[in-house]
Amino acid sequence: MAAAGAGAAAVAAEEEEEKRLPEGDPESGGDSEDEGDSDSSGDGEDEEKENEAEIQRLEEQLSINAFDYNCHLDLIKLLRQEGELVKLRRARQKMSELFPLTEEIWLDWLKDEIKMASESSEREKVYELFERAVKDYICPEIWLEYAQYSIGGIGQEGGIEKVRSIFERALTAVGLHVTKGTALWEAYREFENAILETAQPAPGSFPSPEQQQMLCSQLEKIHTLFRRQLGIPLLDMEASYAEYEEWSEDPIPETIVKNYKKALQQLEKCKPYEEALLGAETPKLAEYQAYIDFEMKGGDPARIQLIYERALAENCLVPDLWARYNQYLDRQLKVKELVLSAHDRAVRNCPWTVGLWIRYLLAMERHRVDHSIISEMFEKALNAGFIQATDYVEIWQAYLDYLRRRVDFTQDSSKELEELRSAFARAVEYLKQEVEERFSESGDPSCTIMQNWARVEARLCNNMQKARELWDNIMTKGNAKYANMWLEYYNLERAHGDTQHCRKALHRAVQCTSDYPEHVCEVLLTLERIEGTLEDWDAAVQKTENRLARVNEQRAKAAEKEAALAKQEEEKAEQRKQARAEKKASKKAKKTRIGDKRKADDDDEGEWGQEEEAEQPSKRHKGDGDGVLLEEDMEVVETGLFGRSGPEKPDRPANQKEKASTSRKDIPKVLHDSSKDNITVFVSNLSYNMADPEVKLKELFESCGEVAEIRPVFSNKGTFRGYCYVEFKEEKSALQALGLDRKVVEGRPMFVSPCVDKNKNPDFKVFRYSTTLEKHKLFISGLPFSCTKEELEDVCKAHGNVKDIRLVTNRAGKPKGLAYVEYENEAQASQAVLKMDGLTVKEHVIKVAISNPPLRKLPDKPEAGRASQFAVPRQVYGARGKGRTQLSMMPRALQRQSNPVAKAENGMVQNSPATSSEPPEEPKKMSNADFAKMLLKNRNTEWLGILFSHAFIGS
Repeated sequence: MAAAGAGAAAVAAEEEEEKRLPEGDPESGGDSEDEGDSDSSGDGEDEEKENEAEIQRLEEQLSINAFDYNCHLDLIKLLRQEGELVKLRRARQKMSELFPLTEEIWLDWLKDEIKMASESSEREKVYELFERAVKDYICPEIWLEYAQYSIGGIGQEGGIEKVRSIFERALTAVGLHVTKGTALWEAYREFENAILETAQPAPGSFPSPEQQQMLCSQLEKIHTLFRRQLGIPLLDMEASYAEYEEWSEDPIPETIVKNYKKALQQLEKCKPYEEALLGAETPKLAEYQAYIDFEMKGGDPARIQLIYERALAENCLVPDLWARYNQYLDRQLKVKELVLSAHDRAVRNCPWTVGLWIRYLLAMERHRVDHSIISEMFEKALNAGFIQATDYVEIWQAYLDYLRRRVDFTQDSSKELEELRSAFARAVEYLKQEVEERFSESGDPSCTIMQNWARVEARLCNNMQKARELWDNIMTKGNAKYANMWLEYYNLERAHGDTQHCRKALHRAVQCTSDYPEHVCEVLLTLERIEGTLEDWDAAVQKTENRLARVNEQRAKAAEKEAALAKQEEEKAEQRKQARAEKKASKKAKKTRIGDKRKADDDDEGEWGQEEEAEQPSKRHKGDGDGVLLEEDMEVVETGLFGRSGPEKPDRPANQKEKASTSRKDIPKVLHDSSKDNITVFVSNLSYNMADPEVKLKELFESCGEVAEIRPVFSNKGTFRGYCYVEFKEEKSALQALGLDRKVVEGRPMFVSPCVDKNKNPDFKVFRYSTTLEKHKLFISGLPFSCTKEELEDVCKAHGNVKDIRLVTNRAGKPKGLAYVEYENEAQASQAVLKMDGLTVKEHVIKVAISNPPLRKLPDKPEAGRASQFAVPRQVYGARGKGRTQLSMMPRALQRQSNPVAKAENGMVQNSPATSSEPPEEPKKMSNADFAKMLLKNRNTEWLGILFSHAFIGS
């Protein structure tokens, strides 16, 4: 005992010596020389003033918003740096009252307090601080620090038993920790071994019976610790077993060996999950969930609780994880202290999540916590700063349900009933004043709280008069036009009121309802059919007929108005169409004049048909070389109408081919080998005016790896089309190149996407950003176009750590006044929404909300069975999509044919009827006389010009 007391005194002396050391490096010789002090004193004073100003700013910020987590952290860091111990202790205290502190914050706080604690009274305060620390999170390091610190008080009365008590509590809390539990077991054994050493008799003397009994008792304690540890799956179990074999004079019992082998097998099952956690990146939610599922199958409550606690220590701001943990505790363990502690930590970590507060209130009621404490916790919930108006409705409803369950309705009046009515009235007023002022809505448009109040008054208190007053108030809040609201009131009146008030309610409903008046009228007639007199029936029929007549008249007027608006839209669309047609006609006329001029200057003479065909420029789609003929081309190109069933590329004379090849300026067509998709990226949205794109892009993409080839795509006129293929030597280079997506090149965002064959993968889409709800990311609209990323970051970083900012631009790189801001966690994003929504930035009022993009509307796919009667091959378009000119190559008269038509070499003949089973005969060639006969028989004027031209060319 004396040796143990001396050891404690030595520890205390070391702590005092450590406190007396200067904060700087002890080997720096702070008092030896003053050289350089004059140069650095000015900078030190400036830095000190800046820190003081920053401390004052942070304190003011916290006075406005006490739930700013990052502001608390920054303030504590600055105060510790400045050595403001009193302010530092106060700042830590305030933060610990609002939030559970992390392991690092607690260890820093505890170490600072340990250095300053010298007297026994101060040591007791440190013990209290440790007790608070171990309640926030189950952390092995804090428990180990607690146990080691308690050894310093071993010389006091009951010191040894106090140390053992702390060690036992530590083993209960974290002794099952697979990777960190061993350290606690070893520390406990070392402590007991130290006591064993002090109990040994002096050399050369024999122990007394008391000493012998104490030695045996101490040896048994160490044996027990070894055996308990070897029955738990922990890392380095083999070393602990070998140490026990060496320490123990007797052989290890068979039961202990069996338990050790069983624990070793369990450890092998746990190792994959521990290795997954070790190799995973934060937040490791998927790995922890897999580990939890594994432990759930085992069914050991202590191990399940521990793995949940480990997951929460690293993901304390994930509400869903807290909800699952609390649900497990509520349904399985049901230990009051454990359950309530977990719920309390959950709402302190995620105060913005209303579901956690509701579960906490239910847990307190379930474990019969005092009413005053539950009411106090409800008041804290109201001040938690929920992000939606409906959250306040939910928390009020949960509290009102709790108050209703406290009331004994067999009594006419009671204190609990009056409290319930007072709470209902306060809830209605709170939603009207506080919530509506903040969110511009009460969150309860259907007045569900008032409806529940009316049900309580009618069914439980037999007070229909109060219920009617409440429903009258509900209807005056804009609900009188809804049939379901009137029917809800009618059902309540039917169950607990009288027929007279039912009839009155339905008459009012017929008069006021605008969404489903027919249904209300039907209910009124049903009531009168069962209970009404003849006069009541006549009055109901007349009222419903008049009402429905007015409704039908109003609907007819609305339909006429809608039809008139639709007609106006059609007329406007027709005017726009006509204007485009006139503009197109003027362009064609201009091109025709230019073509005539070129024709007059052309010295080469050929056959009339060849000259005419050569002078007509073929209209092409952007992206491929297949010609698409215009309507005027059908007069002169024989195969354009009768020779093919669809728009195909016509054969052109040799002189036209020469002109076309000259217009392309000898640029080869860019072909892509689909087998190299994995090492190729597709680059688009580049500037058409980019000079020498190959050189420019090679310099840009060489940072990703060795570039094998860059294939820019040019138009027939030799101009760059704004996209290209970049082929690398290695696949990893192509993957790295995708990181350059959206990089600004010559003022435009460059799009870089994988090279994928859309014909084989028609549903392939590349969009690098999430399209689902992201609670840690904000969507900001209404920004000025001149706002830069740096300016926006200055505004946002005051509310938390900004991980990323993305300004939304169009394809030309011009800003759209929108941005996405990503914070570290949901808490920071929620605070930013509250503070920034409605903020003025450069005279623009911005709107801020949690990022939740709406679902994109996909185009309807055509039905498979509705194929065209006239089979036309589907056009294959290039990378730029369809061309602007989409003229049908089929005359309208043919499109109206009910039967398919056969193809002739220089004419058109009808197929045989569908009922004929004989194969069609081979069509004969038609002469000019045949065409003339067919011309006289055919009265369809749409064929005149076409047939005449065809006959003329055929001759």
